[in-house]
Amino acid sequence: MSTVELTSGNFDEVIQGPDGDGKSFVLIDFWAGWCGPCVRFAPVYDKAAERHPDLVFAKVDTEAQQELAAAFGIQSIPTLAVIRDGVLVFSQAGALPEASLEQLITQARALDMDEVRAKVAAATEA
Repeated sequence: MSTVELTSGNFDEVIQGPDGDGKSFVLIDFWAGWCGPCVRFAPVYDKAAERHPDLVFAKVDTEAQQELAAAFGIQSIPTLAVIRDGVLVFSQAGALPEASLEQLITQARALDMDEVRAKVAAATEA
């Protein structure tokens, strides 16, 4: 699967997943065209998208989508975020090497989302 351009206009639709049930697995690359590390990370990200067609690989151009970047608190690019079933489970600035990106995908796939949601609920109540 190729990457999806994520905007404030299509954000909810992409995050809700193809069935609209909130069961999604979305990796988001926050980038800008002037950013050297972003440009170098792009082929690594695109290859991962080809290897994992069951996942959504999205890109946010932080220059064009400043409101969306601000909503995620992006202060440095590239930043990679992972949203699974509507929950932000990972966010980190810096370009990842291919092996690290694959390891991240494996770890995110292995998450018990019921447990994650329970921890989020407990933290919200506290």
